[in-house]
Amino acid sequence: MAINLEDPKKFRPLRDQAHQVAMNMLRPISRKYDLAEHEYPKELDMLAAMIDGLSESGAGEGAGAAGVRRDDKGEPAGNKNGSNLASVMSIAEMCWGDVGLLLSMPRQGLGNSAIASVANEEQLKRFDGTWAAMAITEPATGSDSANISTTAVLDGDEYVLNGEKIYVTSGDRADSVVVWATLDKSLGRAAIKSFVVQKGTPGMRVERLEHKLGIKASDTAVIIFDDCRVPKENLLGSPEIDVKQGFAGAMATFDNTRPLVASMAVGCARAALDLTRDLLEQAGVEIDYDKPAYNQSAAAAKFLQMESDWEGARLLMMQAAWMADNRQPNSLEASMAKAKAGRVGSDVTLSCVELCGTLGYSEAELLEKWGRDSKILDIFEGTQQIQQLIVARRILGLSSAELK
Repeated sequence: MAINLEDPKKFRPLRDQAHQVAMNMLRPISRKYDLAEHEYPKELDMLAAMIDGLSESGAGEGAGAAGVRRDDKGEPAGNKNGSNLASVMSIAEMCWGDVGLLLSMPRQGLGNSAIASVANEEQLKRFDGTWAAMAITEPATGSDSANISTTAVLDGDEYVLNGEKIYVTSGDRADSVVVWATLDKSLGRAAIKSFVVQKGTPGMRVERLEHKLGIKASDTAVIIFDDCRVPKENLLGSPEIDVKQGFAGAMATFDNTRPLVASMAVGCARAALDLTRDLLEQAGVEIDYDKPAYNQSAAAAKFLQMESDWEGARLLMMQAAWMADNRQPNSLEASMAKAKAGRVGSDVTLSCVELCGTLGYSEAELLEKWGRDSKILDIFEGTQQIQQLIVARRILGLSSAELK
């Protein structure tokens, strides 16, 4: 069977359209909203309306946050290039424009991906059109999502949520928040469920917005839940605690969102490479793809090495998304893509700053901003170290208890 490493033909118009949006709508306002931290980019409302129009016309496959669903009966016929692959391709192009603005897009939150992955059919219809943030991280848990302490206690027809969530992307702007909470702390990770809490629900409040190194256009919130009552129908998926299945239901969300974050890093790094190549050529540095790196200048050799690293990240990202479209378990590949792309994103953007010297470090170009923006992509949705741990467990066939 031949392997085709090109972008699928059916999605090239979508990719090109996303690139035009990035170039003509996101790049021009990139610096403006980097300096005006937490100010909502009102230009995105028009862009969101365009994407909604594309989706309604059937031309917008990949424009929204896709999900990984495992509950279909029967095997798909042949290979499919579907919404997950379209999403990573279009998101990479949008992040060529601006990561923070992409993260600020209405109805494209990581919570939307969780709903798409875990919700039942009734919930999919009910929450259609919502803009959902995702609230997982807590002050005391760090990268160990299984150790969360926010509680959800059933009281009649409602769950009562209590706890604190930090680093919630779009936590202030979104219409709803997908909150991870435990039904019974003594039962460990198996009791963790996700709940859709809609904005304005009594007992939920945004405590503050964080000031950050990068992605300043995106609001990052601390949210407090204080006897917050949520309809029991808002628990995503099954309310039953399946000790055998454990954490798998909740963690399935990450099988989808990690390739998306990888695509953000791929797009941001590509932006840095494109601009750096132009600046190097203007400075008289020739990059020759037909000559070995050791026969070229140090700057050209470094650039070629960065491009090869970038290509590896892009291909891992595409593989993880393709597997999701074809309903193949992709937990290993999703973590590999996230680990590789997260590291490459930081390495490439900061190396581009270095190669371009004073021009790279100054605000005259966007290179320094991309260096700041890319760091979060190696941290959120599971840090570099956590991804490597997951990859090791999968390859060695060990559980989380056996390899910590």
